[in-house]
Amino acid sequence: MAQIEVNDLTFYYEGSFDNIFEQVSFSIDTNWKLGFIGRNGKGKTTFLNLLLGKYEYKGSIRTSTVFDYFPYQIQQEFMEACAADFLEELKVNCEAWRVICELDKMKVDAEVLYRPFRTLSHGERTKVMLAVLFSGENDFLLIDEPTNHLDQESRETVKAYLAQKKGFILVSHDRDLLDACIDHVLVLNRCSIEVQNGNFTSWWENKRRKDSFSQMENEKHRKEIEKLKKASERTRQWADQNEKTKIGFHPIKEHDRSIATRAYIGAKTKKMQSRVKQMEDRISREIEEKEGLLQDIESPAELKIMPLQYHKKRLLLADEYGLRYEDAREGVFDHLSFELYQGERVFLTGKNGCGKSSLIKSILQHSTDMTEGTQNGLVEEGTLRVASGLVISYINQDTSFLKGTISEFCSRRQLDESLLCAILRQLDMERAQFGKRMEEYSEGQKKKVLIAASLLTPAHLYIWDEPLNYIDVFSRMQMEELLLTYQPTMLIVEHDVRFREKIATKIVPIGNRKN
Repeated sequence: MAQIEVNDLTFYYEGSFDNIFEQVSFSIDTNWKLGFIGRNGKGKTTFLNLLLGKYEYKGSIRTSTVFDYFPYQIQQEFMEACAADFLEELKVNCEAWRVICELDKMKVDAEVLYRPFRTLSHGERTKVMLAVLFSGENDFLLIDEPTNHLDQESRETVKAYLAQKKGFILVSHDRDLLDACIDHVLVLNRCSIEVQNGNFTSWWENKRRKDSFSQMENEKHRKEIEKLKKASERTRQWADQNEKTKIGFHPIKEHDRSIATRAYIGAKTKKMQSRVKQMEDRISREIEEKEGLLQDIESPAELKIMPLQYHKKRLLLADEYGLRYEDAREGVFDHLSFELYQGERVFLTGKNGCGKSSLIKSILQHSTDMTEGTQNGLVEEGTLRVASGLVISYINQDTSFLKGTISEFCSRRQLDESLLCAILRQLDMERAQFGKRMEEYSEGQKKKVLIAASLLTPAHLYIWDEPLNYIDVFSRMQMEELLLTYQPTMLIVEHDVRFREKIATKIVPIGNRKN
């Protein structure tokens, strides 16, 4: 057991206006199962890279432990090779038998190590890399979003595996995974960093109570400040009125006053002005204290969406529908039947590769040209009907096509740039990001651009394919509130269990009947 001590850590990227970290200090134990929580762009992955020694920084990070990082970067030359052939390239002194033991704990057959790496599914690749990661001894492991792009079954396997382990930092926005796997949290708040015992739910409940208390205290401060301002204004007015009486007086109305009273009035006025200054100083202190209370409160802005109403209730029908590749005996999926009505939020579920994205692309093609038959090498079977003239807003799970500036993106999509930026600000994206090229964005920030564009597009049907990959947990809860409030018609692929439990009105499993 060792300590990682961070003292006065300050870091910024070259050319950046703001510091990512500024005089940050905390300590963590390498025996912990530590969850790392924070909004997109706050510096979670950056901090992991600082631990790995990839960047120069001010301050100090002291530890005797050795770090290893997930996910490994698999070089292109290894994609055609078997993982067993390049284990030592991933982790020094990695032994195959240890990796096989770790795979067994995930109920994965060792044969995945002897198949070309490119042929492995997302889930299989993740499990192989995790097995390599945990095959060493005494390393402190940095695990960066291990469940992105994984289906529910693979997520459950990874969750059960990590729950048995310790000695790691887990960056994840999956609340279900965090609750199952961690015993401490490291949180990047808006203006501070905190370390706390417990899992995500216990931390969130503590934070809600703390935020509620801070808001009540803030209300008390606000009322006190109003009283002080009124008292200060009255005293200032009295002081000003007294000051005016220093020179000149009415000989009849003020027959008992003499020129000698001028010094007395001046002294009295000075005393009152001093009192005003004391009140103003107190007001400034109260305001400063109030701002300190509120700096870390999470108060997400209320998002809006503008769904269109279609003139018929049913928007989509699949009847014994299937897709298969030409000349292939077995289909991608078959015998799929479901209906989608206005106001429903239908979630498609199934293993990676079962055809969820293929179904979505087929629906999109039907909505534009209503053609049937061969589409992109896939042959349709059965019936798929999409309502005529349906306006669809689509979020692709892939973000690699996002290039150029926000302004150029808005021009291509014919979107109002100011409105898009306003939504991105509501999703807590910093204004400084708007001047950058989207290639420089984190994956979470790219996803927010796509979500903002979809929210800005009035549509009858919103089709979102894995929209929450890399999206921070606060924005996920923000999206839940939005969708429950406006209840747009949606077809969604998303593996976040908590999100699906709150949002879904219908769940449609997809998979070949022979599986």
